[in-house]
Amino acid sequence: MADTPLIRLGTRQSPLAMAQAHETRARLCAAHGWDEAAVELVPVIASGDRIQDRPLAEIGGKALWTRELDIWLAEGRIDAAVHSMKDVETLRPDTLTIAAILPRADKADMLLGAASLEAIPEGARVGTSAPRRAAQLLHRRPDLSVVGIRGNVATRMAKLERGEADATFLAAAGLQRLGEEQVGTRLDPEDWLPAPAQAAIGIECRTDNAQARDYLAAIDHAPSHAEVRAERRLLEGLGGGCSSPIAALTTTEGDTLVLRAAIFSTDGRERIEHSASFASNDADAPRELAARLLGRAPSAVSALFEGGA
Repeated sequence: MADTPLIRLGTRQSPLAMAQAHETRARLCAAHGWDEAAVELVPVIASGDRIQDRPLAEIGGKALWTRELDIWLAEGRIDAAVHSMKDVETLRPDTLTIAAILPRADKADMLLGAASLEAIPEGARVGTSAPRRAAQLLHRRPDLSVVGIRGNVATRMAKLERGEADATFLAAAGLQRLGEEQVGTRLDPEDWLPAPAQAAIGIECRTDNAQARDYLAAIDHAPSHAEVRAERRLLEGLGGGCSSPIAALTTTEGDTLVLRAAIFSTDGRERIEHSASFASNDADAPRELAARLLGRAPSAVSALFEGGA
């Protein structure tokens, strides 16, 4: 084994991000027959982790999760970056490539603080800073109020314990990766649609780094990659950002993807849903689905989207 690592993986420092980086390293070592020392994990503190008292949309959006890792990739300090794909901006520089998507975990949300959506007490405060969760909740339970909560999994669970909210949501995949799968009530993703690219770990490298792309190709899970690609193409077509309430669920049936998507008004009163079935390599169908959604959307909803960029 060489004295220096064969590949350096950049990652955010949160416990969940580190768990995802460890999973990536394990899969690389298994695929290539490497010793663990062949893959170096390089932690970075992301802007989004430093600023937790305001919604993302107010302070720079999803770029806050990727900015530092992008810089380190450009400077050659790391060979690849491990991301939660739901936190990665839809439009990325041509100089960067999502070289691998790991097998996707449970796409569902978990509800903490109540046994079901219906069991949340009338008038209760539900903590979330995700426009999708807030709008979907208010569509179902307009009697509830939404209070902003940000932070990593442990921070949000602690805020719930302190009574800053009566209930909150977390991603099932994140809890599972942290060994906390027993926490909360799973919401059926067919009934409560998840975020686009939820539960997907992506590894990004420089487009011109052929060696890194070759290493990462060995751990790319093609069905998961196809689902994530379709959901990100949907986002492209909608032109949505951090303040746009978008929910999506893709299921794979052989070489066919079935994509259900819904967009909402901020207050949840308006909800537009459509679905499409298409070949897994069809790049146009998700954008066509986005156009159908926007075509049916009243101004209270369409004003939240740019209609594609």
